Amino acid sequence: MSDLSNLLLLLALAGIVGLWLKLSLACERATREARRQCQQHGLQLLDETVGLRGARLRRVNGLRMLERCYGFEVSIDGHDREPGRLWMIGDALSGLSLPTIELLAHEETGTRTALPPPSDNVVPLRPRAGNRLH
Repeated sequence: MSDLSNLLLLLALAGIVGLWLKLSLACERATREARRQCQQHGLQLLDETVGLRGARLRRVNGLRMLERCYGFEVSIDGHDREPGRLWMIGDALSGLSLPTIELLAHEETGTRTALPPPSDNVVPLRPRAGNRLH
């Protein structure tokens, strides 16, 4: 009986280590994707890291697949900190949420100026039915 319990304990430990390695690799892929998206949209990825915010099952082509949500922070002009999120299914990006640029008001002059054009930092997304991540 002791051999069987030791074997089960060893299998459970191996499963935990395997799951940890798989999630670590997925997080590294998400970090690379966040860095690529930030570079593409003229943003700075702060802290050079992402964090797992949630996971859910999503039906893709009739199959249920695990979709992971990662959160990160970006800077538009180097003086701010804005939230961003990306959703991944396996190695593929399935959704992206980045901050938009708003007009800034100058109190001393009363004029309004804009940072780079908003179209450079807006990513069109398709509606997500039943999204509970926001």
